[in-house]
Amino acid sequence: MGKRDDLIAKYAKDLEEKCDMKPDMKLLTAVTIACGPSIYNNDSSTVSATQKKELETVKKSFLIKKLGLKDTPKLDEGLDAVMEIYGRSVRKKYRAVVYYLLVKHFRKASMFK
Repeated sequence: MGKRDDLIAKYAKDLEEKCDMKPDMKLLTAVTIACGPSIYNNDSSTVSATQKKELETVKKSFLIKKLGLKDTPKLDEGLDAVMEIYGRSVRKKYRAVVYYLLVKHFRKASMFK
């Protein structure tokens, strides 16, 4: 297994243990690939839910640019729901897992098939 495969396995484990859901491995792999090289960097591989600026970046770069969603209060509600699912007390929230949860929340899985 390569490094990306190891990371995908780690993300799947997070989804099972912290989010209490069985991941769609094809979708998780596609979302992870869409994250690009950020998954290999310690700082950019995670999302800080407590930093407003970080959440704005996720909203603008992923939800609006990548998923093509309109900038409405629904985006903030979706981000909030995803952080709740992942667990507010979980300090290390992997970017690929957050993006996967957002894709599921906004029903945009078809974009990654």
